[in-house]
Amino acid sequence: MLFNAPRATQFMKECGLDALVATSPVNITYFSEYYLWVDALFKEYMVNPGGSSNRFQLYAVFPASGEAALVLSPFVALNAADIWIKDLQVYGDAGLDFSRSSEPADSPYARFYDLTKNPSPHSTPTEALWAVLRSRGLADARIGLETEDLPVETLASIREGLPQASLKNCTNLIRLLRAVKTPDEIERQERAAAISEEAAIESAKLAAPGRRIKDLVECYRTRIAALGADFDHFAYGPRGLGLAAEPDYVLAAGDFMFMDFGCIFRRCVSDGGGTLVLGELPPDLRTIYDGLYASTESAGQAMRPGVKSSAVREIMKNEVDARGIKAPNPHGHGLGLEVRDYPMIMPDNGLRLRDECIDVPSDLLLEEGMVVNLEVNIFMANVGSLHVERTFVIEAHGCRSIVPQQRKEPWETVSG
Repeated sequence: MLFNAPRATQFMKECGLDALVATSPVNITYFSEYYLWVDALFKEYMVNPGGSSNRFQLYAVFPASGEAALVLSPFVALNAADIWIKDLQVYGDAGLDFSRSSEPADSPYARFYDLTKNPSPHSTPTEALWAVLRSRGLADARIGLETEDLPVETLASIREGLPQASLKNCTNLIRLLRAVKTPDEIERQERAAAISEEAAIESAKLAAPGRRIKDLVECYRTRIAALGADFDHFAYGPRGLGLAAEPDYVLAAGDFMFMDFGCIFRRCVSDGGGTLVLGELPPDLRTIYDGLYASTESAGQAMRPGVKSSAVREIMKNEVDARGIKAPNPHGHGLGLEVRDYPMIMPDNGLRLRDECIDVPSDLLLEEGMVVNLEVNIFMANVGSLHVERTFVIEAHGCRSIVPQQRKEPWETVSG
């Protein structure tokens, strides 16, 4: 399960919350495992011309005691057949044709016949949310509600239906909750990283003068699909002129460039990167590359629970500075359901993760179960780009590479 229920329960206890309510597509997936690609895309005006640009609303509810629930349209309720949450609360009419239907025999899908046939007493998702909370005795409770990107009118409607409840913005609390992964999420991220690594290495082998970079991208996309993953990104840095993902650059002898790639396996994102070289790096550039690798190596050796995120970034920066390498932004970030989760391996900026439930420094301490990506690169305008990116899992007494990631050497092609 993705959802870190023990951590959520502990946070709720510390914050005096009786329930958490997720409202964004990514956090509804995190809470419930429910996912449908259109949830983040469909907006009201797309089916109601002249309507708002608000997404169709769903809710996931996790109470401190009692059963979790998911609020969704009956038309897509079947998509929740395999999730861990069993209490599905629907609203409105599914719009199905029952004129030729008969009562289904007992089966795992029989309940969806009932959910879609019998009209819901709730006409909107927010009315269904009211009912979920009232049924659990939470009508006057202290409720953590994800409010970022929640339409103003939706928030007002939630408050209207629960006038005795104390609704507290818990957007940053949920981000902090997601920072520490369950064993299942780490396993998914390991698989995503392994798939991505294999596909990237195969793609790099295609590199040759006169070949289009889109051939490498297509190879990567095809291979991750064959291994059961979805495409997230494949970016490159031709001639050191910045980051690109669309131009169909034609490779040339002597090219060396940034490559950054990632895939999605069972909702979990991988993020990796290295340096593609057509030929062999000249000695001066190889010295710089070795310094970039050493930056990630030194930081990786220092990562363990209790270490500040900024301290890891400082180690990376000190390593390249000591070698006279002008790498502009050695840094890192967490990985999870999005390509950047907390913690952020950045300098301490003095800001805080603050909402109506938590108020903690943004310079987070590393914790066991975090998945952290470290990356450092240089873009040399009209010359080339160098990049080293590695992913680590924080363990009780240190950290480990999420999967074997060969970065000590750049990917040099013999045909260059």
